[in-house]
Amino acid sequence: VLELGGNNACIVLEDAELDKFMDTIVKARMQNTGQSCIAAKRFIVVESIYDDFISKFKKSVENLKSGNPLDDVDISVLAKAEHAESLKEQVDKSVEKGAKVLIGNSRDDAYFAPTIVENSQPGMAIFDEETFGPVAAITKVKNQDEAIEMANNSRFGLGTMLISKDTAKALKLCGQIEDGAYFINELVKSDPRLPFGGTKNSGYGRELSREGILEFVNKKTVYIKN
Repeated sequence: VLELGGNNACIVLEDAELDKFMDTIVKARMQNTGQSCIAAKRFIVVESIYDDFISKFKKSVENLKSGNPLDDVDISVLAKAEHAESLKEQVDKSVEKGAKVLIGNSRDDAYFAPTIVENSQPGMAIFDEETFGPVAAITKVKNQDEAIEMANNSRFGLGTMLISKDTAKALKLCGQIEDGAYFINELVKSDPRLPFGGTKNSGYGRELSREGILEFVNKKTVYIKN
């Protein structure tokens, strides 16, 4: 059983309640200074709500408190300076291909400033790769169908967030998402009561819950004929 990380999408539909769920959206990217395999890394936003999303998301990220990890802060240093260096390379390479830095993209040794990058597209490092730190890649799409197509455009498949007021509609979209987890109006997380694992390059098998235990059980067939 292997859990191999991912570049989770957070899909924001036109009926998303941004004021209600913005804290959740920001936490989904910035928890543990963005060092989480299940963090939302690609934010795919329908154009009708895009400007409002950017305004609220930017303000919330700018209000995050940086400092010593032993203090009460939101953002601190990464595990290694090399991780910050890699993040800088991923963002800079994406900018060369047309991405636009809205805030951030500066580092000091192992510290990397909370960063928002617009116009993230397939073929860019911030879209195709796992960014293990406080970098949010934003992609504008025309509609729901394009949002789902863009979310599935990944070699990873760990988990997807979808933000929508119409939870019944959101639930019907579950089958169109190729990931191993699907969270509506909530950040992707693991729970020992539920199976957890990914698809594609995000892993093999499931951990946790009954399904996780059965991964390590020899399911033996016994046949008797009298």
